[in-house]
Amino acid sequence: MKCIFIVNPFAGVAGGAENLQQSVVNLNNPDCEIYKTKAPGDATEYVRARCKSEPEQELRFIACGGDGTINEVFNGAVGFDNASVSCYPCGSGNDFVKAFGGAERFMNLEKLISAPTRKIDLLKVGDRYSNNVVNFGFDTTVAITINKEREKKGHGNKNAYTKGVVTALIKSMKNECTVIADGETLNPSGKLLLCTLANGQYVGGSFCCAPKSKADDGLIDVCLIKPISRLRFVKILKPYTNGEHLDREDMKDIVTYRQAKKIEIKAPAGFAYSLDGEIIYSEHFTVEIAEKALNFAVPE
Repeated sequence: MKCIFIVNPFAGVAGGAENLQQSVVNLNNPDCEIYKTKAPGDATEYVRARCKSEPEQELRFIACGGDGTINEVFNGAVGFDNASVSCYPCGSGNDFVKAFGGAERFMNLEKLISAPTRKIDLLKVGDRYSNNVVNFGFDTTVAITINKEREKKGHGNKNAYTKGVVTALIKSMKNECTVIADGETLNPSGKLLLCTLANGQYVGGSFCCAPKSKADDGLIDVCLIKPISRLRFVKILKPYTNGEHLDREDMKDIVTYRQAKKIEIKAPAGFAYSLDGEIIYSEHFTVEIAEKALNFAVPE
């Protein structure tokens, strides 16, 4: 098996990519390679092209970066039986791996190379795939702010999420769109604070938005929160962060949680949603579960 480390030089803290590359070199393994991404989308194109050019070769791609890098590598590898993927989570959020025991489980390079694989689901949105979360409303305003901060600084930072929340508290407390899960309209009013369609469990670095979600159960976990006041938002923030919002009696009137296979979203023109942190504009889109779509390597 060939093992290719896909390194995003802009992920995480400055200098992290160089240290990682040196660690790969120090492995002194002739079957290991390093590919440094050059621009957004480059990882997807490279992985896809590599899989096509070596159809008989077993390939393992290790995404070295944050959730955006992981998403790009996954999108490149999906559909190829000769490919497996894993990750060295060195971004600012590292949300996806939290459902598999956290970032520390994925930090040993030798274990990543030899880790056994399991089939996991993905979320399919048009011709794109999400491995973690598709979300919109309050969260999308947050993500837009994070992306602007990343453009300014050249890499992610943990303070960007806090700034995004403050911005969303001002601009995004009541968002217009209708969410339909397996034919059931979840918000007949056509308004919501936020909605998360999850394959993973976490978003924003620490928020356990979908505590019941599993990446291999063939279901999308849908968490919709109705519009609320800013004062109540502050009160529910901690239980939402801790993943307690499904069991709290004082939140049952504002939380709608479903598990479904197909979600349809209808919204006004100019509506934005976030696909693993990437902002996409569409007023009508569908999210479906792609069952057992990818070979994911998890260290034991």
